[in-house]
Amino acid sequence: MMHKYSFLLAMVLSLTLITGCGFSPVYGKKSLGGDAVPAALRTIEVETIPDREGQFLRNELIDRFYLSGAPINPAYKLYIEPINENRSELDITVAADTTRAQLSQTTSFSLVDLSTNQSVLERSARSVASFNVLGDEYATRVSERNTRDNGLRELARQIEQQISLYFGAQN
Repeated sequence: MMHKYSFLLAMVLSLTLITGCGFSPVYGKKSLGGDAVPAALRTIEVETIPDREGQFLRNELIDRFYLSGAPINPAYKLYIEPINENRSELDITVAADTTRAQLSQTTSFSLVDLSTNQSVLERSARSVASFNVLGDEYATRVSERNTRDNGLRELARQIEQQISLYFGAQN
């Protein structure tokens, strides 16, 4: 019985400490800027990124930033470097066959304030994922494509998160 009360007391104290430390959700109504972060994301024009992977990443960012189409008068422009992708073989059998591979994708991005033409945020993003190399070449290609797309979604999530944190700190 005493253990139950001590657990309850610990939970109440931890919740009190969390609210006292300035913790607030980025997207919630009581976030750093209320609705300011999602509104700021809607003012960003995402510049074209070369290659299929770049277009996939750009489309992911557009889906995350805009609720109803691209901004008419953007306040910011997001420049993203071409995606660097490396594939490495992880699990090699005695017969020198690969059974597992790893995809590493990296990119750098810069957020430019169009009113001053100055870069206000420069960061990089990286994703690492692995997939099985199967005996069937088609299945391996599908698995690799799925891993690549998931890695690009992770890059988009990281870019959105870093930009959201920047806008949250501004408010």
